[in-house]
Amino acid sequence: MPHDQTTIIATELKLTTQQVQTVLALLDEGATVPFLARYRKEATGSLDEVAISAIRDRSTQLRELEKRREVVLRSIEEQGKLTGELKEKIDAASSLAVLEDVYLPYRPKRRTRATIAKEKGLEPLARRLFQQESQESMDPALEARAFINPEKELASVEDVLNGARDIIAEWVSEDARAREKIRHLFTTQGILRSKVARGKETEGAKYKDYFDWAEPISTIPSHRLLAMRRGEKEEILNLRLAPPEDDAHAFLEQLFLTQRNAKAEHVRLAIHDGYKRLLAPSIETEIRLTAKQKADETAIQVFAENLRQLLLAAPLGQKNVLAIDPGFRTGCKVACLDRQGKFLHTQTIYPHQSEERRRSAAESLLALCERFQIEAIAIGNGTAGRETEAFSRKLSLPATTSVVMVNESGASIYSASEIARQEFPDQDITVRGAISIGRRLMDPLAELVKIDPKSIGVGQYQHDVDQTALKERLDDVAASCVNQVGVEVNTASAQLLQYVSGLGPQLAQNIVAYRNEHGPFPGRTALKKVRRLGPKAFEQAAGFLRIRNGQNGRNAKNPLDASAVHPESYPIVQHMARDLDCAVNDLLGDETLRQQIQLTNYVTDHVGLPTLHDILAELAKPGRDPREQFEVVEFAEGVETIEDVQPGMKLPGVVTNVTAFGAFVDIGVHQDGLVHISQLADRFVKDPNDIVKVQQKVMVTVLDVDLPRKRISLSMRGN
Repeated sequence: MPHDQTTIIATELKLTTQQVQTVLALLDEGATVPFLARYRKEATGSLDEVAISAIRDRSTQLRELEKRREVVLRSIEEQGKLTGELKEKIDAASSLAVLEDVYLPYRPKRRTRATIAKEKGLEPLARRLFQQESQESMDPALEARAFINPEKELASVEDVLNGARDIIAEWVSEDARAREKIRHLFTTQGILRSKVARGKETEGAKYKDYFDWAEPISTIPSHRLLAMRRGEKEEILNLRLAPPEDDAHAFLEQLFLTQRNAKAEHVRLAIHDGYKRLLAPSIETEIRLTAKQKADETAIQVFAENLRQLLLAAPLGQKNVLAIDPGFRTGCKVACLDRQGKFLHTQTIYPHQSEERRRSAAESLLALCERFQIEAIAIGNGTAGRETEAFSRKLSLPATTSVVMVNESGASIYSASEIARQEFPDQDITVRGAISIGRRLMDPLAELVKIDPKSIGVGQYQHDVDQTALKERLDDVAASCVNQVGVEVNTASAQLLQYVSGLGPQLAQNIVAYRNEHGPFPGRTALKKVRRLGPKAFEQAAGFLRIRNGQNGRNAKNPLDASAVHPESYPIVQHMARDLDCAVNDLLGDETLRQQIQLTNYVTDHVGLPTLHDILAELAKPGRDPREQFEVVEFAEGVETIEDVQPGMKLPGVVTNVTAFGAFVDIGVHQDGLVHISQLADRFVKDPNDIVKVQQKVMVTVLDVDLPRKRISLSMRGN
């Protein structure tokens, strides 16, 4: 790689160059991060997904830097200004900021005050002033007289000196050393100030905290910066970032003033002008952008972690489910699903209207539960959710039938999506919403991948951050979760399959089309018959796909197809079984047999102990779902609206969102409460994710209820 990127990445990430070289080579060959982390441990030195992703992302940055370096070199060379010394500076630039500083004096630009002054022939005078030498003349005005030319709009000495200072100001602003010093000053001592725009006090009330705010840019939390920037975008706030001006002037004067004479005074004036008019605005823009990028990274990290927890939430599993999308005036849409999530029946009930309709709704629900042998009732937590839950719990349901509140964030987005229309073309959006609520209870991962993650409700300023970076990160998280859990290829939707390593949208559609035409896949090898699913895609995907109760060509079950053992390792397992004079099925069912396996006997040039340990662990629990066991959460009875909430109450809840400043908790009143970071624990908390996770069950104490603003302050201290 140019500029030894392998060494740079290895040094930064504290890895060996061999690990970096191997990972980059495999990624370039089409390998995915989940595949490398799970099935190429010997090659990568057992690097996890985080480390492999970091190598990939840093390599992308360095390659972008290399492309820009080539553009800069070509541009300066075409101008005929590329010297050996300049090329060395360009080659040595370790970041885009440094590279752009070197390039700035040579970058084609629009006409400026300096270029106009140069066109008038004032550059020689500017150079003599900038050199600050006193022997030529003690009076710059005398030198300036020679440049007076009314035809060039240089009618006076002052016109001439102003033009010369414009040239010097631009030199100062484009000097790489000056930019580096001022950049450091902005970064370490810059203060971000926020003021309310005139006349926007009422309209921008939600930004009241920032109407007169000042904070060091070096320490401002990501959520605060993003909130202030949003206020600026909405033209409610005016933001300004600047360090102490006297310090900036002192830095620049120390750099450029070499004498104390009349010429130096003109240089000093040019320095101040160049800083105020050119350098400060340029660096302010740059540092604000850098701060925004850091805030984006933090917000994206928070979102990604929340999404991971949500996608890996405990599934109810294969149960007959009656799902309800609740409503008052329009009634509650009911959808009945079988254990595979197949839609069976829909009906509308009205439990929140007249007593007669309430009685009819109760009879209908009980009849549906008996008809479809319902094992769980899933109720969306939106409008009328708690009321519908209370209604359902009062019914004479079998003791084995659970009533569960389900977070319905994003269900309406799914209902109106093209995916939902394709799945249920004959149903309206409310029925689709009910189906989604039910399926979300059965398997959150399989259902949530159908929804744009930004609509799931677990982000922090997700609409304000870099959307490309956000999508890439969330796609990474979704793929990681899907591959960690594994996918049942004979029942999975195309939306779920597309996240499997090596597949993508087109191959996922091809798998579903093949399945619809030829029936369930009998074994993993049958995937090779899918159109365009070649050897490389099969290698990447096969280990993450599950085929339970599948049969091979001889109608004998291959239990390894239901496990995370990769087909390339089947011969190893078969070798183990032969050595113990048993069948593969016996290895799966007999711990005593597995204890007799000497892993060192199966080490080869390509298969080492890390893979063999994984195989042995998988044989013990083939195809085990890594997600936790499902637990039903019951909210406090009688606390159904925000008006029911009183300070001092201790209430059960579920964490719905974790942010940099705390956690939001659903306590069952249609309005999540906030546990500020200072109230998460009895000790100091730096990262809320160290204490709570999305979907975690918690006990909270109500601190305050602000009814007008619909805000609930909660605490977990002492709980």
